[in-house]
Order: sequence, then C-alpha cells, then structure tokens
Amino acid sequence: MTTASIDRSVPIQSALVLHPDRARRDDLRAAEARLTEAVGLAEALDLKIVEAIVAPLRKPVPATLLGGGKVAEIATLCASLELDVVVIDDALSPVQQRNLERAWQVKVIDRTGLILEIFARRARTREGRLQVELARLAYEASRLVRTWTHLERQRGGLGAMGGPGETQIETDRRLIAEKVARLKRELEEVRRTRTLARRARGRVPFPTVALVGYTNAGKSTLFNRLTHSKVTAKDMLFATLDPTMRRMKLPGGRPAILSDTVGFISSLPHELVEAFRATLDEVKEADIILHVRDIASPESEAEAADVRRVLEELGSGEESGQRVLEVWNKIDLLDEEAREFLEARAMRASGAAAVSSVTGEGIERLTQRLAALVDEGPLLTIALPAADGEGLAWLYRHGRVVTREPDESDVVVTARLDPAALAKFERLRPSAVLVAAAE
Repeated sequence: MTTASIDRSVPIQSALVLHPDRARRDDLRAAEARLTEAVGLAEALDLKIVEAIVAPLRKPVPATLLGGGKVAEIATLCASLELDVVVIDDALSPVQQRNLERAWQVKVIDRTGLILEIFARRARTREGRLQVELARLAYEASRLVRTWTHLERQRGGLGAMGGPGETQIETDRRLIAEKVARLKRELEEVRRTRTLARRARGRVPFPTVALVGYTNAGKSTLFNRLTHSKVTAKDMLFATLDPTMRRMKLPGGRPAILSDTVGFISSLPHELVEAFRATLDEVKEADIILHVRDIASPESEAEAADVRRVLEELGSGEESGQRVLEVWNKIDLLDEEAREFLEARAMRASGAAAVSSVTGEGIERLTQRLAALVDEGPLLTIALPAADGEGLAWLYRHGRVVTREPDESDVVVTARLDPAALAKFERLRPSAVLVAAAE
C-alpha cells in the first residue's frame, strides 16, 4: 500500500512544491497564487520549503502527469537539494504517484493527500477524527498496488491443484472495507446525536447563524469577536477544523447561536466533502449564512467563487433559498482610499458588510444587519404590568426589543418575535395586550 502521509518521526523534512499549470479558462486564479497557496498548505505540515516551481502543463501524461523533460529536471533537483518530499499541487492517480516516486526517489504527495494529512493532524473531536479517517481510507483504497505477491497465502493442504489463496492486496481491500463499514456505523451514531441536538436547539426560538468562508479568511477571529470567545485563530491554512457553537447577543438583547465551520478551499477533495457532510449540515440548517471573505486578498473573488461552489454542492446558499450576508473582512489591511471605497460600496450593497475582526471596525454595523435579517413576523406593541420583570426579560431573550416605554402601571414594549416565540409568549402571558404595529 502506498501511503499519502508524511513521516512524523522526522522533525523537519525538506520539500519541493510544484504546481502544474493547466491554464484552464474557467480558472480565476493566477498560477503564482495557486503555488503560494500550495506552499502555505505544505508549511501547515511543518515542511521546510526549499524550492517552489510552476510547471506549464499543456497535456497531462498518463504515466507521470508531467512530461519526460520536467520529470528528469525534478529528479536532478531532488538529488542536488537532497529533498525528502515533493508536493504536487494537483490530483495524482496511484500509477502516476508510484512512477514519480520511482523516478525521483523521494516521497511524492498530491494535493488531496496533503489536505488529508492536515485534517488528520488538526481534527480534535471524535466526530472530526472519524470523518478524516473515513476520507483517508477512501483515498488510500484507490492506492493499493500489487507489490506484495510474495505474501500470497499458501495453497491448502488437500493437493497441488488448489490455486493461491487470498493475496495481500485482497486482504488490504477487505480490511479497508471492514474498517470503512465500522466508521460509517460510528459516524451514523454521531450524526443521530447531532440531529437530536439540532432539534433541541430548534425548540428554543434562537436564530442560528453559520460562518463559512475560504480557509484563513478570518472566520475564527470574527467568531471570537462576536461571541467573546477564545477559540483557536491563527494566520494559517486550516488552523481550526472542528465546528464550534457559541451564543452571541444581537442589538436589542436578542441571543443567536453562531457556528464556526471548517474553511473551504479550491479543489477541495471529494472524499472530504463527503466525510464532512454531517458537520456541514449545520450550514444547511442555519437561518443565516455569513460568508466571510478576505477582502484584502487579490484572490478574494476567486475564493468567494470556490465557497459558493461548495455551498451549492452541499445544497446550501442563496441558490437553495437561504439568506447569505457577505462579510468583507480584513479592511484594516487596506490603504485608506481602498478602505473608504469598500465601506461606501458595502453601505450601498444590501448583502455585504465591511469589517475588521481584529480591530473591531464595522462589527456594530454587522450585528445590526444581522438583527434586521433575523427579525420575522410583525412589529408588535406589547403591554406588560410594570411588576412583570420576568416577562420583560423573556422578551429580551427570545425577541428583539425595539423600544420600551413606561405607561402608568404598565410597560409598553415594541418588539419583534418570530412565529414560534410569539406562540410561546401568548401561552406564557395570555393576559398581555398584543397589538400589531404599523411598519
């Protein structure tokens, strides 16, 4: 079996990163930008990048992906630089991977294997580890090669006519199939538990907001800013993987549930999309999706297109009828003129908010936009006895209180409640006076 993993027993391994430039017309990114991203992925595995190369690729070669001249050139580089690993920023077939390893005499890892290795190192929760392991097995199952024919089981003892028994590759396939089946059963149990938790949250009329975005767009920093939490946030690709949920307060005191999800990336391996589908169901069930973009990145538009593509694959996003608010993050990295232009553009656009999750600039406007988006149902005028502090607190927790005025022995509150919260309030306070107010 060939393995896509990097040897973790070696503290630092020297690596060459190579991006095959196919020059696709539908690709919005420049080759150099893709190479930079691949270098960032490799550095996330603590590899020492000795060389990074863009290799023009007019026509893929079935046996090695790259042409013979480029293969020979890289072989010379591997020998002269004494490299341990070559990272190919593309998908390799098992045959291509094996042939390149033989030609270069180093470990070769493709983009899918690289991302899988990062996920394997970063997953912390049981669900995350199960999902990564399932994706890894799906990837490695296609990379079993017939290299251990000497390990064929011997013939049975009933005569010389019997053929060889189960070969090593057949044993590997059977063991992988058994393990995949076991992992799927365990994940199904985790998925059932997650569904029950989601239903329990649904009984509490709190709106849910999901953060999505390209990896390293600043989702976790924004999550910390909005919820006053301290989840891991680093300037690194895939710094956090496991979904996190916290309560946040919207203007007017109404709470909401905010969830931080795994970052997306271009050419996200299909195995990972499938494995993390249960986790990303949180996005599908969210009332609002906050699409966080690194607006200071020159690749911001291309990254946003990749995120929309993955959301569409998951059956989420605007195409599925969900409300999406773009958050143009990292405006603190822009010069003054660019920032003013962007903020003016965001003010005109109904579906965008310009912020800096590091400095807090624009966060108040963002929460106000969120509060306006989650408001459902009519604006109500509610008269409560002045002594009913519990009823007033309930309105603040489960709705959005717009105004609050004392009126003789009562307190008159103007608030918005979604249909579920309104029905519950009417059961709890049948004597309260509710009047639909004009918008």
